[in-house]
Amino acid sequence: MIRFATIGTNWITEAFIQAAKRVPSFHLQAVYSRQQETASAFAEKTGATETFTNLHELATSEHIDAVYIASPNCFHAEQAIMLMNHGKHVICEKPLASNVKEVEAMIDAARQNGVLLMEAMKATCLPTFQAVRQHIPNIGRVRRYVASYCQYSSRYDAFKQGTVANAFNPAFSSGALMDLGVYCLYPLIVLFGEPNEIQAHSVRLSSGVDGEGSIILDYGDMEAVVMYSKIANSYAPAEIQGEEGTIVIDTIHTPTQAHIHYRDGRTENISVPQPYEPMYYEALEFITLIERGETQSPINSHAHSLATMKVIEEARKQTGIVFPADE
Repeated sequence: MIRFATIGTNWITEAFIQAAKRVPSFHLQAVYSRQQETASAFAEKTGATETFTNLHELATSEHIDAVYIASPNCFHAEQAIMLMNHGKHVICEKPLASNVKEVEAMIDAARQNGVLLMEAMKATCLPTFQAVRQHIPNIGRVRRYVASYCQYSSRYDAFKQGTVANAFNPAFSSGALMDLGVYCLYPLIVLFGEPNEIQAHSVRLSSGVDGEGSIILDYGDMEAVVMYSKIANSYAPAEIQGEEGTIVIDTIHTPTQAHIHYRDGRTENISVPQPYEPMYYEALEFITLIERGETQSPINSHAHSLATMKVIEEARKQTGIVFPADE
């Protein structure tokens, strides 16, 4: 049995808990919130045995083996490093941290303490994504990867009226690239590695974060184009275009349907049934690795997380997006 605690009491934490409960060895031991009232209410809702309002007490608890972190981006590194320094395994929501420096410090802490650190990127753990990865050789030489995640934020209307929520506040290391663009970049890095160079553009909002943006990534004999937005919607699928065929993926952030359209006119459905919630597969990957004594995932590896953050940081540099965490 792996005894979990969670940090964060929002919908995504609840979704992770519900999905992870399908893994037989998962046990929700505790929840953390800065406010006792919030922690108690969330514990009652999710069935947790304990509550914590002090992070150090959580880190030093002998009742906890692993922690799922879903706090604002700016807190990820500090919280994860404290937990790992006390022997806790950590699965941390994307993006893993605010910048490259923080990601490197998190990886160092994981290695020094011999614990598992994994970025909670659900897309790359899904069965259909794994099928896409396996079928890439079938489309010949790859020439282009195209992905977008554009979703009008439920908090943008309030932003336009003068209320700056965490999602649009640079103090929390937020914005379209950090919150949505990462879903386009991480699968790209897993499939094709680090690019040679990038060109980034963004639409900056009055708060200082990006409302939307795009990045062109150069791989020499192929290119990648990613688009992301919190101020407009897109309904376009993702594509991996090869000389012999094109893989069309329904959504890059939660790929469940994928088809190959071959140049000779044939179509092949490579989708894999997904009987459980999307977050089940990242939870299963993480828990299985703990049980095997592994300290990183071969899918959501340290190298993949670091390479993704390098692209994000360079894109922010090119577009003038700066966070307090960078200082």
